[in-house]
Amino acid sequence: MFKYFVAAALGATFASIAPAQDAKAVLESTVKAMGGDNLGSIRYTGSGLNYVLGQAFAPGTAWPKFNVKTYERTMDFDADASSQKMVRTQGENPPKGGGQQPMIGEQTQTTVLGPKLAWADKFEIYTTPMGFLKGALANNASVAAKTVGAKKYNVVSFTVDKKYKVDGYINDQNQLDKVETLVDNPVLGDMPVVATFTDYKDFKGFRFPSKIVETQGGFPIYDLTITDAKKNVIAGVVPPPAPSDAKPVVDEQLIAPDVYYFTGGTHHSVVVGFNDYVVVIEGPLNDDRSEAVISEVKKLFFNKPIRYLVNTHAHFDHAGGIRAYAAEGATIITYQSNKAYYEKTFAMPRTLSPDKLSQMKPARKPVIEAVTEKRVLTDGTHEIDLYHIQNSGHTDSMLIAYLPKDKVLVEADLYTAPVVNPAAPPPDPKAPAPPVSPYTQSLVDNLDRLKLDPEKILGLHGREATKDELMKAVGKAVPESAKK
Repeated sequence: MFKYFVAAALGATFASIAPAQDAKAVLESTVKAMGGDNLGSIRYTGSGLNYVLGQAFAPGTAWPKFNVKTYERTMDFDADASSQKMVRTQGENPPKGGGQQPMIGEQTQTTVLGPKLAWADKFEIYTTPMGFLKGALANNASVAAKTVGAKKYNVVSFTVDKKYKVDGYINDQNQLDKVETLVDNPVLGDMPVVATFTDYKDFKGFRFPSKIVETQGGFPIYDLTITDAKKNVIAGVVPPPAPSDAKPVVDEQLIAPDVYYFTGGTHHSVVVGFNDYVVVIEGPLNDDRSEAVISEVKKLFFNKPIRYLVNTHAHFDHAGGIRAYAAEGATIITYQSNKAYYEKTFAMPRTLSPDKLSQMKPARKPVIEAVTEKRVLTDGTHEIDLYHIQNSGHTDSMLIAYLPKDKVLVEADLYTAPVVNPAAPPPDPKAPAPPVSPYTQSLVDNLDRLKLDPEKILGLHGREATKDELMKAVGKAVPESAKK
């Protein structure tokens, strides 16, 4: 991707924007002004804020915030590799939204990017200052003059993989102010990404922004203050293995007559066969996962259409596959505040990675039905009761599903039963119990409010659990008399 860079940059920088300059001259001048000539690697560190994409408390609002105690980014251009390490702490108290909240103490998050990545990962390299400049020099960039407000720019543009356009705004001081691109996202379609760089400082002859802000989907993802930057470090970045082309795995577990628990990955679905149709609860992740589940549903219930897809909430990992069900003709059932949001996101452009729904001719308009506090699906034999969870900090638009005949609860993210590793040492009985998750407590409170008494809990993460396990997770044991 970045197998070469400037060996000798132009000796002079430019003081004003000149449309006639070719892109290479603009880029080489910028590289020299930033002290980035003969650059093989870079490491920069700092602190600030991180936000988690697609995990907002309410649909259409900002992503949840975390404090970044320390931040480190290393880019090894010779190896086409990059690593990022953050030490994060809880950013909002009480916690609101997803993103593995609530966080206990500090969390270290490490990401390593290497060659042959999909654009959804690779774009993060191009939206850094030196990553953009190297990418532009390696990808036959063009340049055009543009005025934004009172500022004049040379806008350098290039295309990656003959598909993904990247624009960089270089000011009259030969500094990169901003990078813009689009990334394909299962929920937002062609999602805008904007990285801005301000407050350039001299780090021992290497000029680098001390402030980096990146937005994705219109809301911040990073807000970082950079305190140190070094070039030509011993990077030590080990590229990860090439991504696998393996298809999603779908494992089926019969829970009750016509009720199946579809697992096999990080996110699950529950399938209920009614007399004349099928209901699927949850379409997570993306089209690939949904298509795999739909294929298995057709094998089990080959003569029955999928009439309904129940969506528990609007977090991207749980909503990324719902468009595949809309393409099948299924009605999407979701909480009322999600309806307008999905109608908006369903209409967003999807030119980078057109999915089945966007390619249908004639176009198919999705049908989305809203649930207020309760909705019952029944055919006289089977019944699914959908309830809105009140006072859930995870999201204000959460649904659970309850199968009263089978006493089965289906829920997402409020309680995830831990998967036990038989090879792991037993827990220390003297260790203090972990604090109770407010999300799990809200589930228990709502079960009491709704007078629901499940025997089985099918988490849309993790594994099947019992009510006894749920109660223990909030520090309560189910009395023996209540179990009889």
